[in-house]
Amino acid sequence: MTDLHKLAAVLDEAARTGRAVPRPEQDYGVADAYRVQEELIRLRLERGDRLAGVKLGFTSEGKRRQMGVRDVIFGRVPESSAILDGSYADMSRYIHPRVEPEVVYLVGRRIASPGDALAPGAVAAVATGIEVIDSRYEDFRFSLPDVIADNTSAAGYAVGPWQPYDPSRWNLGVVLEIDGRVVHAGSTGAILGDPRRALAEAARLALRAGTVLEPGWILLAGAATPAEPLAPGARVRAEIQHLGSVSFTASAPEPAPGVAGTSPGVPGTSRTPGSPGAPREGS
Repeated sequence: MTDLHKLAAVLDEAARTGRAVPRPEQDYGVADAYRVQEELIRLRLERGDRLAGVKLGFTSEGKRRQMGVRDVIFGRVPESSAILDGSYADMSRYIHPRVEPEVVYLVGRRIASPGDALAPGAVAAVATGIEVIDSRYEDFRFSLPDVIADNTSAAGYAVGPWQPYDPSRWNLGVVLEIDGRVVHAGSTGAILGDPRRALAEAARLALRAGTVLEPGWILLAGAATPAEPLAPGARVRAEIQHLGSVSFTASAPEPAPGVAGTSPGVPGTSRTPGSPGAPREGS
């Protein structure tokens, strides 16, 4: 039997130190995995972190088929993982990061049930986002319970300018660029077949986890394209039709003392853009 509190502590240490850990040797189920995730988040909140919102994973049919699952998965988004649009992401905090473009919803009212997600004002605004996913397991390999326990590989997020929410605009073109080169193009229609379903799905899974979605929280609705590895120094940009763009630069490693080298600048993050066995796969 897996010691759930010990696993949460191991994953927390891996995230704080940027050092990968082996997958658990013992088997455990999805229900226990969500208990590990809850304990993992509790450890972060005890250190003064706060929640900026929630996220969904496995929102594409292809990923669910690959993992042999039928349902999406649910994770929490800590404020400390925010990256300011146009700034630098601190690569020292990651292990083997990947990036993917997301639709981001701003929650407009308290949502305690899937029905609440359909009420007027449930979505206050929408934006283009980039999520950094970074499995804490060695070689980015995990089972379904493993990735849930690891908070769905959540590692960072950037949100572009908020736009008015128009539910009639849901099947929109998406582009992900690295260093000015298009690496993936897709459609928001890949998210659950219709990204407008994301808030109700998040509410359903939050209810199962014993929580509610709070006004001012963000929802990372899921990836619209495959994830792309993030290398030090790379400039990442995502654009969604009608919603605008968001970008950041991955900080290069600082040169060792006495060694010549250059750095793109002082990396920085912002804590507030969200408030106004197994394949190599992301969340």
